[in-house]
Amino acid sequence: MLHFFCFSPSLIYSKILLNHYSRRLDAMNQTHAHSPVHSKHRPLILMACMLSMFMAAVEVTIVATAMPTIIVDLGGFSLLGWVFAVYLLTQAITVPVYGRLADLYGCKKIFFIGTTLFLVGSVLCGFAPSLTWMIAFRALQGLGAGAITPIATTLIANVYGPQERAKAQGYLASVWAVSAIVGPLLGAFIVSHFPWAVVFWVNVPLGLFAMAILMRYLPADTQRKQHQLDLAGTGLLTLSVASLLLALLQAEALGYWALALIGVAILSGCLLVRQERRTPEPLFPLALWQSKVIIAGNIGGLVIGATMMGISAFLPTFVQGVMGGTPLQAGTTLAMMSIGWPLASMLSGNLMQATSYRATALLGALLLVCGSLILLLLTADSGLWWARLAALTIGAGMGLCNTTFLVSVQNAADVSIRGIATASTLFTRMLGSAIGTALLGATLNLNLEKRLPGITDPVQQLMEKQSRLSMDPTQLGTITDSVSASLHWVFIVAAVISLFALAAGTLIPAGERPKGAPQREG
Repeated sequence: MLHFFCFSPSLIYSKILLNHYSRRLDAMNQTHAHSPVHSKHRPLILMACMLSMFMAAVEVTIVATAMPTIIVDLGGFSLLGWVFAVYLLTQAITVPVYGRLADLYGCKKIFFIGTTLFLVGSVLCGFAPSLTWMIAFRALQGLGAGAITPIATTLIANVYGPQERAKAQGYLASVWAVSAIVGPLLGAFIVSHFPWAVVFWVNVPLGLFAMAILMRYLPADTQRKQHQLDLAGTGLLTLSVASLLLALLQAEALGYWALALIGVAILSGCLLVRQERRTPEPLFPLALWQSKVIIAGNIGGLVIGATMMGISAFLPTFVQGVMGGTPLQAGTTLAMMSIGWPLASMLSGNLMQATSYRATALLGALLLVCGSLILLLLTADSGLWWARLAALTIGAGMGLCNTTFLVSVQNAADVSIRGIATASTLFTRMLGSAIGTALLGATLNLNLEKRLPGITDPVQQLMEKQSRLSMDPTQLGTITDSVSASLHWVFIVAAVISLFALAAGTLIPAGERPKGAPQREG
């Protein structure tokens, strides 16, 4: 019964999508006589990829809800940040590595290896005797999660042709919206009725079911030539990315040591470039840097990741701290971004066919800029619907930009480098999120120190109900105005970052679109 409960929300979700889009997918599949996958099996492969991506995406939100309960049981509050940081760190580091491994040794094999590592880490997290051990097991989870998203995305690109990929990737994008909404609710329910270990074990039946489908219906990888992974390049990439992300994610705790880590990241990055130029089989093939479309996709991923943090991390703070809203109101406001993203992603395919990659990406970038400008108009007296409109607009912009950049990269890349091309786009988005978090967080902290030098944690004081009620009206007004002005500077920086999405869109050659005429549906 427990496994049925854990498995059923995602299974029901997947069945609804499968039934809803079956007719459209059948129309899409008619053009794929060249594919080794039978047309009736493609929706099953899509469902398996959606389940696996849901499994990895929901991990952060569902664990965040359960962490207070876990801390009470295991202790180690000072290590709390590492439970999340180590998962994101190991995942980000391994994404490009898995992408290249998939090109060299086959997607199916590498996907199963990554998913197995993720599931083993999930099981072990539930048995963790202390927070230190949980951090170690979360690192193992992250090592596996680095394979799931890029390879699942690449599998869909291999199964569907150029003109159908946008629709299929739009369905994958809906997974992130569902995980953002379902994760916290499911996590709260589990810790209220079951041991907290179930939060980690909920992924096991999902992963096994997805692996069973792919094992049954996904053809074996074609015979490949003997290759050798660029181990020196992999080591330098790991050192560079780990140093940079660690400096960004733990900058406040590390102090000046963060500068030393950034220096290590720059040095190892330079050595990586040198290594890539000399090795016969580089981790990042030269073809990646010769395509304007792929370069645009990577710049776009970086911008999208950084812009996303401006709303994900700081809009709920504005709603609760400045507007005086409840956590539920902040959550429903942020949920509008999760609604706008997949809806726009699903529409992007038709837009790309009717116009071009560039036009669709520029439209998405304009929506990002417009949503950021709406954020600048927010005040303490603004209605929540203005904040929700900003979230919806930014979410729609991200949906158009992200899907367009991803599909254009996959269509531009040769099949021999499609895995690393896809992974590089997803990797830059993760890197952008880390950079955006550090940059926008520093902007907020510097403004608060300037405006409220003698007050400790003013944002926290506004967000705690009892602390807020204990303030006299004058003090409350002063702190609220200062926090509001500081957050507006955060939104200004986020708006400036979003302008770079326009620049990334203009890098895509004009007139390019998915190859082949769009297929009739029905």
